[in-house]
Amino acid sequence: MRIEHLYRYPVKGLSAEALEEVEVHAGEALPWDRAFALAQGDAPFDPAAPVWIKKTNFMCLMANARIAGLKSQFDPRASLLTLQAPDGASLSADPLQAEGRARIAAFLTGFLGDEARGEPVFHHIPGFVFGDQKTKTVSLINLASLADYEAKQGASRHRLRFRANIYFSGTAAWAEHDWIDRELLVGGTRLRVFKRTVRCPATEVNPQTTERDANPVRELLTHFGHSDLGVHAHVVEGGRIAMGDAIELV
Repeated sequence: MRIEHLYRYPVKGLSAEALEEVEVHAGEALPWDRAFALAQGDAPFDPAAPVWIKKTNFMCLMANARIAGLKSQFDPRASLLTLQAPDGASLSADPLQAEGRARIAAFLTGFLGDEARGEPVFHHIPGFVFGDQKTKTVSLINLASLADYEAKQGASRHRLRFRANIYFSGTAAWAEHDWIDRELLVGGTRLRVFKRTVRCPATEVNPQTTERDANPVRELLTHFGHSDLGVHAHVVEGGRIAMGDAIELV
């Protein structure tokens, strides 16, 4: 097996960033993956004592399909997040500073319009991950499983609907469902798979058109009797992961 695509998603709900390589650490997610999020004004989120809460408390594709049209890019070296709306409006600001986060919050709130609730706040909390899981994880999708799903459905479903970190090839479709509680050697790291990824309505949104033009949850249930695509893993031993690296089931 080998890695075919490698991504992080710095802002919860916003666009993917393709990576050539990344250094990961035990117990952590990919660096800068889901490091930022816009919390809705009515969200019960306390940045002084951050804990996991449901994604609907934040700007997210599940509730805000339009945000698929926003392009985001984070440059850690320059400490600069750049956002661009479909109409060409753009903003660049430092998301690690309070002033920059306030400017980013105002830009995103304006873009959300009526979908913004109260006074949304843009957050970055060092060490905290705004992921969909309660623990820090790395997500993987078997491209053969995605291809089998597309074949059964008779339609293409862009891989970025599913927002995984690692997309890999080289094993049978759905083989990954047998990996729960097993370990993988991925490049220079060791991961332990702990659950299948249950899909949600966020996958209805086409990342290329921003339209809700499919229902992968229903489609997966119809063809396979479950709504799972991909697996989540914890990093047991850190190291380097890169495009083309081998994946070996221990």
